[in-house]
Amino acid sequence: MTYEEALQKLAPAGQEHLLRYYGELSEGEQESLLSQIEALDLSLLELIKEGVQEVKKGKIEPLGAVTLEEIEEKKDGYEKKGLQAIQACKVGAVLLAGGQGTRLGFDKPKGMLNVGVNRELYLFEQLIHNLLAVVKQADAWVPLFIMTSEKNNEDTTRFFQEKKYFGYNPDYVYFFVQDMAPSVGYDGRIYMESKAKLATSPNGNGGWFSSLAKAGLLDKIRELGVEWLNVFAVDNVLQKIADPVFVGATIEAGCVCGAKVVAKAEPEERVGVLCLEDGKPSIVEYYEMTDEIIHSRDEDGRLLYNYGVILNYLFGVETLTRIMNERMPVHVVEKKIPYLDENAELVKPEEPNGYKFEELVLDMIHMMDNCLSYEVERSREFAPIKNRTGVDSLESARELMAYNGIEF
Repeated sequence: MTYEEALQKLAPAGQEHLLRYYGELSEGEQESLLSQIEALDLSLLELIKEGVQEVKKGKIEPLGAVTLEEIEEKKDGYEKKGLQAIQACKVGAVLLAGGQGTRLGFDKPKGMLNVGVNRELYLFEQLIHNLLAVVKQADAWVPLFIMTSEKNNEDTTRFFQEKKYFGYNPDYVYFFVQDMAPSVGYDGRIYMESKAKLATSPNGNGGWFSSLAKAGLLDKIRELGVEWLNVFAVDNVLQKIADPVFVGATIEAGCVCGAKVVAKAEPEERVGVLCLEDGKPSIVEYYEMTDEIIHSRDEDGRLLYNYGVILNYLFGVETLTRIMNERMPVHVVEKKIPYLDENAELVKPEEPNGYKFEELVLDMIHMMDNCLSYEVERSREFAPIKNRTGVDSLESARELMAYNGIEF
């Protein structure tokens, strides 16, 4: 892209200020800035023209789950089918690790957090241990795709190299960088964080598959023969990855995707609930549900909307490829965004000063024709580390690690 082409793209959207310092930049910086402008999706600005509006939901209906009891009854068959798929290299895993540990007071990739007490044990390390248990059981390596971000890719890749991939076969590990989205002020002007760099942020965990494809890894997936991708978050230390029973149950059910869920601890628990929306699987956040929906029960007194997702999904690659170019809902969120002021000085605001744009993996569920809701035991598979203290903290995760016999 040339300077004139960049100006031609920016002018209709009123974003010419992004080229304000172009003449002061080195040739390399100019090329970098022009490539950032070329990649800009200016259509996102339409989402804030009439104020921020959350994506509206359709008709919501309950969706049950394959329960713990039902899974136990059919476990051997599910496990056998899942192991066969893993041994045939039909199952890959995708680790969503684009975030920093800022909320935990940790200014590095969240996966580098040391969760140990008596010894060093990193989040990344424990997740790899969890996956290695399946590798050992199946006697086959599971291709592992790790999504990083611009902000943490270098730290993450170097960390894995330094730690010798925590014993995982590096030939089966593939890193890719998450796409970025512009950060915008309340006036609709895209911020800059330096004279040569637009203010951007990762575009949300829903962009994982398009980012993977953009990195050229879809060709690798086809080459390997991978038909299923198990997507999981970095912050759940008890995460079961490429779980053969889950894989087998999803295949057995003839579904194009599966979602691990836990029974809600209480009706008001703040979790996204797997249900039906206009007859298709969907995840409804707790704040989108009315009191009537939250407390509704069946004739046996059981909650109708009882199963919360834990961000552990299994997607069929064929379906993902088919829907890849369909536009996902984009969520607009208010954030504190560092920006370059009129004097070209970096300002770090203490209050929200603009918007970021995010796609969420939970919205991919509604793009599926069906989804197996698969119940897991909370105390065995759900120990997220999101907060410094209290619920879903390092402290609560360590308690569950001890309960599960993990030495740390």
